[in-house]
Formats: sequence, structure tokens, C-alpha cells
Amino acid sequence: MSIPVVVIMYTIWSSVFSLGKMTLQYCPPLFLTGARMVMAGLLLIGFLAIFKRSSFKLNRLQILSIGLLALFSIYLSNALEFWGLQYLSAAKTCFIYSLSPFFAALFSYLHFNEKMNRQKWLGLGIGFLGFTPVLLTQTGSEDLLNAFSFFSWPTLAIMGAALCSVYGWVILRLVVKDHSISPLMANGASMLFGGLLAFGHSFFVEDWNPIPVLPENFTPFLKGTLLMTLVSNIICYNLYGMLLKRFTATFLSFMGLLSPIFASINALIFLKEPISWTIILSTGVVSLGLWIIYRAELKQGYILSSKAPAADKA
Repeated sequence: MSIPVVVIMYTIWSSVFSLGKMTLQYCPPLFLTGARMVMAGLLLIGFLAIFKRSSFKLNRLQILSIGLLALFSIYLSNALEFWGLQYLSAAKTCFIYSLSPFFAALFSYLHFNEKMNRQKWLGLGIGFLGFTPVLLTQTGSEDLLNAFSFFSWPTLAIMGAALCSVYGWVILRLVVKDHSISPLMANGASMLFGGLLAFGHSFFVEDWNPIPVLPENFTPFLKGTLLMTLVSNIICYNLYGMLLKRFTATFLSFMGLLSPIFASINALIFLKEPISWTIILSTGVVSLGLWIIYRAELKQGYILSSKAPAADKA
């Protein structure tokens, strides 16, 4: 798989923010997380049960890894994302998710002893500077939920979602590469378990009567959930897992900087949200900072050049 495949993946994946924004008009966030993840998990597990039953032979360490993946990458990440998305624009939500490479660099420093040099600190400083204008811009509904300074609770929720998502991808990479679990099994099982956690949480805090979706809203809710499940859970999650065999999590997070541009275009088409030039310009500044980090990691040998054999890539 080559770099154009990565670009196509993020082009498709960015549409989920607009789809999620539309679907949240018909159901609460935790129930949407549960429905989407359980549906996707059952589809993937069912496929493996028919065509590759050997995938179900898991040891305790592999089951524990899948449990952690379900907790962070599925349950916490998506629950926080959909709650915050209720109050933020699709483009801003996607932009905040661009914090992912910074969290990836942080986890690499903490867990894998990757060194921080002057170039990396410079890149981090420029990157965070690029985020400031977008964080300062708040909509009316977001401003009502201000936490402190210019941070709102929805913004902090999306930041938390990005952090959990990256930690989940780190776990997924370890699961797929070091624990010999197929991406389909890792994703299918974690989506099923994470979705059940979201359903359990939803049952206690959202209005189930008999489910938290009004009868007249069920059809658009089902259409939105099915489309999100197909695009994100079935296509993009598993494609990402396969790409982790060739590229590092840091590199894939770096390429994810393309997403806010695509998300802005999708939001304009589907939600009639005007394109925010603040987000476009800030994306450029953040990209510069992360490009500096990427070049530094390339020199340090944490990311191998594209000329290196795929099998040798970390």
C-alpha cells in the first residue's frame, strides 16, 4: 500500500464528522456510539466466524490488549467525540483531532523512549501556536459551556477523544504487529466490546423509552448509522490497521492533517457550514510544526524513508 491510499483513506474518513453531526439530530451521543460500534463489531466478527475461524484463538494477553483497545479507541474516544460534536462545527471538531500527532509524539517519548531534541520542541511549539486561533473562536452554543479561559467543555471533550484515539492506535499497532492478531479480529472484537460499554453507559444516563430514538426519527437515524458504520468502521478502521503494517502511527497521524481540509469541504456540501479560513490557515501552521517533527524523527531513524523496504519499517 502506498501514500495515495493513505490520502484516499483520510478523504473518506473526514466525511464521518458531517455524517455524525447530521445523525446526532435524531439520537443522543452514547446511544449512537453503541449502535454504530455493536453493528460494526457483529459484522466483522460474523465475517471471521464464516471465513476465518482460526482468528478466534486468542490468549489472555491478546484478550487484555483487545479490552484496552475497546476502552480507549472505541468507547472513550467516540463517546467524547459525539458529545463534543453536538456543540462544535464538523470542521472544528476534525481540526482539533489534528492534535493526534502531538499525542503520538508524547506517547512515543513516554513509552518508547524516543528522544526530544530542539527541532521537535520547535515543531511542537509552532504546532500548538497554530491551534490557538481556532480554540479562541467559539460558537454561541459552545460559549455557553465554557470551562476556563478560552477552553470550552466540548473542545476539551474532543481533545480527550483525540488523546484516547491515539493511545488506542498505539495499542492496535502492538496488538497487530507484536501479538499476531489480525486487524479484522482486533477491530471487530474491540468495536463489539466498546459498543456494549457505550450502550451500558447510555442506559443509565439517556432516556430509554424503549430506546432513546423517537419513532419518527428511527429511519434517518438508521440510515446515518449504517453509512457511518460502512465508511468508518468497516472501510477506514480496517484499512488503517492494514496500513500500520507498513507505516508508523506517527506518520499516519501526520498524514491525518489533510482531514480538516476535507472535513471543511464536506461540511460545506452536507451541512451548509461556511468554510472557516481560520481553520485553513491554522492547518497550514500546524502542518509546518508537524513537518519539522517528522523531519527530526526521520533523521533520528524513528521513521524510515520511503526507499526503505516495507518489512523493515517500525
